Amino acid sequence: MQRVVLIDVTRLVGRLLDGRLPTGVDRVSLEYVRHFYGRSQAIVRYRGRWLELTLTDSRRVFDVLLSPTPPFKLRIRILITKAWWLNFLPARHQQKLLLETGHHGLEQSGYLKQLSKLELRPIFFIHDLIPLIHPEYCREGEAERHRVRMDTALQFGHGVVVNSQATLSDLSTYAKNTKQSMPPMVAAKLAAAVLPGPSVISLIDAPYFVMLGTIEPRKNHWMILQVWRRLIEQLGSAAPKLVIIGQRGWDCENVVDLLDRCEILRDFVLERPACSDADLATYLCHAQALLFPSFSEGYGMPLVESLALGTPVIASDLDVFHEIAGEIPDYLDPLDGLGWLAKIQEFSLPNSVLRLDQLDRIKAFEAPSWTTHFEIVDKFINGIS
Repeated sequence: MQRVVLIDVTRLVGRLLDGRLPTGVDRVSLEYVRHFYGRSQAIVRYRGRWLELTLTDSRRVFDVLLSPTPPFKLRIRILITKAWWLNFLPARHQQKLLLETGHHGLEQSGYLKQLSKLELRPIFFIHDLIPLIHPEYCREGEAERHRVRMDTALQFGHGVVVNSQATLSDLSTYAKNTKQSMPPMVAAKLAAAVLPGPSVISLIDAPYFVMLGTIEPRKNHWMILQVWRRLIEQLGSAAPKLVIIGQRGWDCENVVDLLDRCEILRDFVLERPACSDADLATYLCHAQALLFPSFSEGYGMPLVESLALGTPVIASDLDVFHEIAGEIPDYLDPLDGLGWLAKIQEFSLPNSVLRLDQLDRIKAFEAPSWTTHFEIVDKFINGIS
């Protein structure tokens, strides 16, 4: 018998109402909404109160989150207002399991108080420990906020789900270094987003590469743009193009300066801050390769998405990438600018031997699936007494 759980959709609802596009974290949370649809109730934290929606209203919220069609903002607000009045007195949850899939709010002072007050038993999904391991790549103050989140998960979680053995190792090391015990934990790989079939016609009539992800320091866009400047200087009009898919994030002024003010890059670098899933699939499918030069990743969904489409990947030599894809991608140190330059030049060539070799290796790639992910998660949850 499957257990009814509560699932916190505060982050998803907030970003939808703000008109913000889903991040990788949000896409994972949406898959949890999809999987637990019909056997979970939504929790929305609003103005200091935790609102539990009825099963019927939870499904209505889930429908909007999974397929937001106008007037979705009005429907969400009506359902939250209804829950506000129905929850005038605190509900007794009889030790229900709560799924928190987005790190959202764990650092807030009232979070633990409400967990105790409502007798909830949380299961946390931990995506990464990057703010603690590489605080230099994150917003100011994010390291301390993330420390509180991890302490909350370790001390009060009835279970923790992570996306990789690499993340599990990072969390275990953090627990050991801070002398904290580990709650029950399980690692379950994430599947690629379900993208529409790509168009058979490329969106760009020239060889090109793709970078996919928010523009932020750890993604290493600056190095790649310097590589592209050198490519253009060496090859002129024969240089390949670069498609950057992702919104501009934080602390990326040097990248923005290059994108906005570097004339030599203007005709060769295409920025796509908003990109439909259909266009994303088409861009990836026809690219010479995905470029993934990050300094650190908790998982790496673009790598999975690209290999699932049969597109080669040139990636940083990170443990988590090896865990996901073995020796299929071509790996480089994220600081090796000349190495990236040479590899991109080689992959740009017609009938590139290195590219053809990777295309042959891709045939053995076994993409993680959501079915397998949730088989692991369901078994884990059902084992929590």
